[in-house]
Amino acid sequence: MDRVRGTPNEGLLGATLGFFVGFAAVSLFGPTAQRFQEAMGLNPVMVGLLVAAPALSGSLLRIPFGAWVDTTGGRRPFLILLLLSFAGMAGLLVLSWALYPDHLTASFYPLVIVLGVLSGCGIATFSVGIGQVSYWFPADRQGGALGAYAGLGNIAPGLFAFLLPISLVHWGLTGSYLAWLVLLGVGIGVYYATGLNAPYFQLRAQGVAVDEARSAAKEGGQEIFPAAGAAEGLGIAARVWKTWALVFIYFTLSLGTAGILTAVYSVGASVIRVPGGMVADRVGGEITAIGSLLVMLAGALLLTLSHRYGLSFLGAVLMAIGMGVANAAVFKLVPQEVKEAVGGAAGWVGGLGAFGGFAIPPLLGAFVRGQGGPGYATGFVIFVVLAVASLALAFALRATAARKRPERGIQHLATPS
Repeated sequence: MDRVRGTPNEGLLGATLGFFVGFAAVSLFGPTAQRFQEAMGLNPVMVGLLVAAPALSGSLLRIPFGAWVDTTGGRRPFLILLLLSFAGMAGLLVLSWALYPDHLTASFYPLVIVLGVLSGCGIATFSVGIGQVSYWFPADRQGGALGAYAGLGNIAPGLFAFLLPISLVHWGLTGSYLAWLVLLGVGIGVYYATGLNAPYFQLRAQGVAVDEARSAAKEGGQEIFPAAGAAEGLGIAARVWKTWALVFIYFTLSLGTAGILTAVYSVGASVIRVPGGMVADRVGGEITAIGSLLVMLAGALLLTLSHRYGLSFLGAVLMAIGMGVANAAVFKLVPQEVKEAVGGAAGWVGGLGAFGGFAIPPLLGAFVRGQGGPGYATGFVIFVVLAVASLALAFALRATAARKRPERGIQHLATPS
């Protein structure tokens, strides 16, 4: 394997750093939309579309680019997404420098939307990194590796939320875009130097035949391999019912950072994915998902029923813990249950699952208005329902796993990870 560069830990580090900086453009674009609104005189609908544009593109592009990993290993789609995000942010920098505020009129609105869509490409790296990291690690270490990748990479939104107000005060809009653009550019350079494909994909890129590359990669410790290309991988993953179970569970989990938790809770729910992934390696993804969803359900019930600050605070903490750990469990299960098309499955789960952040907050608000009850707390019943439904799917996944591997739980509990 002297023709292969890097180790699994190096592959994990490169993907995590790339995913972290991929948030740069989106984390700046949304909060600064108010500045564009004031300058261009936008109505609320136009502002809503403006804010949603990068998040929507970042979610939708997770599907094809995640599937592309099954063909290339991840490095190429990762770099393309980061470069598209860089182009979007660079365009916004030029726009703010040349036109903001006096000459930035409503006629530039379509251009700002396009640049926002490009900026959102950076967060689509999430599903690419899931596949890239999965191919590097053996099954008994994928939970910890993917928990570290998603957990540490997802610290970025919370961290940027702390830094952005300071940046806007001291450097203004144009200076902030310049600073974030420099960060993204440095991050792209770091990923270019450290973001490595798993051994099989490196050997295939060198022209090594499929069977020889697979055999050599197995000797080096790689355990899972793609069975088809990008489009075929999406099709394979779509035909596996477990993919859609994981999509629904992730849909439920993606809500927390979108509408409920503050920046502090966002960071907390992200960091806890790291030990959550390790727990999933030890006891299994299904059991970890069930336990963490029960914690989330308890938190949702507290938030729904309690009208006291202390209990509501505890409920929010429980939801953050449950969501974070369950998230790690979901992506432990992706390479386990759809190992022949990890990239395709990661694309479906990461892309469609992320729509929870867009679909549920309006539904929650509509529920509260319809009930006319005592404040916003009744809206959290939506999370209770989603948690119960996700638990049912997690138990179904566990039942299937138990029939296929009846001895698995005992081995994981008895053997150190």
